[in-house]
Amino acid sequence: MPHYQISKRIDDQPVETETTEFSPDHGAVLQFLGVVRELEDGRPLQGIRYSCYEKMAWEVLEKTIAEALAQFGEHGLTFHHRLGFVPVAEPSVIVRVATGHSQGAFDLCQHYLKAVKTTLPIWKDPVFLS
Repeated sequence: MPHYQISKRIDDQPVETETTEFSPDHGAVLQFLGVVRELEDGRPLQGIRYSCYEKMAWEVLEKTIAEALAQFGEHGLTFHHRLGFVPVAEPSVIVRVATGHSQGAFDLCQHYLKAVKTTLPIWKDPVFLS
């Protein structure tokens, strides 16, 4: 029986990108990093300040995970969205999924990214260079 772990964070700590552990159960591990770009609408940035309605964000994230488990079956997940100021060239979000096959990993990653973009109550406020 495959062993999958789910880890989720929404906080002001830097996103850890070097924590992948591999298992013989995981035929596919896919990682997405959302990194702060240097330009927003053609204007140079210092970074982006992220804020959220935390209680609702946790509720939406739990619902999103439950939907993914129902639709795609058991899988591993590392999810971390950083809050507060995130400078240019640093990740603001990581979605890492582990599952038995590559197509499932791509589908799962898209499922979680869609939630980040459309339903998670996390807002970004660009901080432009003067």
